[in-house]
Amino acid sequence: MRLVGDNVEVGVYPIAKAMAKANELELDLVEISPKASPPVCKIIDYKKFLYEQKKREKAMKAKATKVIVKEIRFGPQTDDHDYEFKKRHAEKFLKDGAKLKAYVFFKGRSIVYKDQGEILLLRLAQELEELGKVEQMPKLEGKRMTMFIAPKTKK
Repeated sequence: MRLVGDNVEVGVYPIAKAMAKANELELDLVEISPKASPPVCKIIDYKKFLYEQKKREKAMKAKATKVIVKEIRFGPQTDDHDYEFKKRHAEKFLKDGAKLKAYVFFKGRSIVYKDQGEILLLRLAQELEELGKVEQMPKLEGKRMTMFIAPKTKK
């Protein structure tokens, strides 16, 4: 096996000699790359190695971006004033970096106006074009017509 470590001369050693070196240094012999030819082992303090690995994973998790999805609900016959009010909220959400889920909810027999609902969502997408791009075009699912808009990344 190939042996690496801080206080070890890098080279290929038999397993017994590698174990003896690890015992001599009062450290652990850890297999780093088992599929390599010959397998790579490292003489380290295993508990310290695990601690540092957990610390790295925690740092990576903290750096990961969390996607926030904000919803805006319309009716199929939403008035212009209400539409503008909700559009301003949508602009604010996209500027803050959140994804936007805009949907038209059809109550009772209002499902006959599904073309009006689609026109409303497409109008919203067109007016928010400079702030975000449409991730999913309007799609009818049961009594809801849904559309997703993702914020444009700043460069």
